[in-house]
Amino acid sequence: MACPDGLDRIDLRGVTARAHHGVFEHERRDGQTFIVDASLGLDLGPAARGDDLSATVDYGVLAQGIHDELVSEPDDLIESVALRMVDLCLSHPQVRWASVTVHKPEAPIPVAFTDVSVTIERSKQ
Repeated sequence: MACPDGLDRIDLRGVTARAHHGVFEHERRDGQTFIVDASLGLDLGPAARGDDLSATVDYGVLAQGIHDELVSEPDDLIESVALRMVDLCLSHPQVRWASVTVHKPEAPIPVAFTDVSVTIERSKQ
């Protein structure tokens, strides 16, 4: 995934939680592991020049927000979960672009597989 020209990037990988997303009753009842990767596009110059956390995104706060959103109200589709995560990332004032991938490695697929994921990218207008 490429960050738009002129933007720097913060990457947060592997935020993991047990959540209850899915279309099947057993997914909602039993839950399963979900993993979220997020990339944020923003200008890191002001934070770097001023050594100022308030001029960037606190990735600890971001990780907690992603985790909390992941374990909140269940959705049928990981597409819906990914969109919620992108919206969360874009709610930070400094973020101009975000790309979020939601992994569902325990998806109920009847053949051997390693991972299934959905990626959504959005920019602020």
